[in-house]
Amino acid sequence: MAAPAGFGFWIHVTPRSRRPGVGGRHGDALRVAVSAPALAGRANAACVEALARAFGVSRSQVEVDPGSRHRRKRVHIQGDRTELEHRFEELALAG
Repeated sequence: MAAPAGFGFWIHVTPRSRRPGVGGRHGDALRVAVSAPALAGRANAACVEALARAFGVSRSQVEVDPGSRHRRKRVHIQGDRTELEHRFEELALAG
């Protein structure tokens, strides 16, 4: 069985941020700042929304590991791997 098309990577989430956005690195992870609190899945939902906007995909194409309960999370975005990798590098350098 083939692996799902797309691109997987780590993110580092900052909940309750005054300046929400996607960009920069935290070690090997992409920084994602959201204004939502880390309560009842609100920060994860805000991460999905922010990543979908930043990568130009629909929310349904963004998957955050459901077991992630900490700031460091594994994400998979469905789509063209080459385009997604290129966008990741642009975002990582933007911080």
